[in-house]
Amino acid sequence: MTRCLLLDDDAAIRALLVDYLRQHAMQVEALADGAAFRRRAPEAEVDLVLLDLMLPDDDGLALCRWIKGLRPTLPVIMLTAQGDPISRVLGLELGADDYVAKPFEPRELAARIRAVLRRGQAVAAAASATVVFAGWTFDRLRRQLLAPDGAVVALSAAEFRLLSAFVDHAGQVLGRDRLLALTQAPGVEATERSIDLAVSRLRGKLGDGGAEGRLIRTWRGQGYQFHGAVRPKG
Repeated sequence: MTRCLLLDDDAAIRALLVDYLRQHAMQVEALADGAAFRRRAPEAEVDLVLLDLMLPDDDGLALCRWIKGLRPTLPVIMLTAQGDPISRVLGLELGADDYVAKPFEPRELAARIRAVLRRGQAVAAAASATVVFAGWTFDRLRRQLLAPDGAVVALSAAEFRLLSAFVDHAGQVLGRDRLLALTQAPGVEATERSIDLAVSRLRGKLGDGGAEGRLIRTWRGQGYQFHGAVRPKG
């Protein structure tokens, strides 16, 4: 049975989702405020979090960042107000896995939950959990990048997806359209220019500046190539 942790300050929504999702073989633990979520979420034995961003006592975006920092692999679906694209984009950049805009049909949410869990299982099965390249260690389960000297290098959600795409396709020249397809988060309207900016930021964190970088090379008119020697750790 899928176990969900729901945070929403609307009692009617909590009751509706607990009842509906139970009918679809999902167990829901419902919380009403951010304080309860901060107490419960770190150790709750759940498969997924349903997180309302509009809360009276806390910032939903801050809660998203906080729980992803503590439990990077725990999927988070945001419940957002209709017509609030900025919060949706920020939430996805902070690591949320999907969003559902209110008002929504409970059956749509159930479908989104199943899709997010399937996607996570597929990624885990297809990707080596930890890889090393050029002295760097990239732990994708923890979403953690370690420099050769052991220092932790913080990655945004976009940088994490980009580096994952590069190590999965090391040696291949990837066009910007291909990188968009590999890295675009649900609900985010990205452009080829956003790929260039993400590559630039990632190069900076890898100490790999310029088009002729050691790890990420620019091929004019074609795209980018990651040419570090990638191997599983172990």
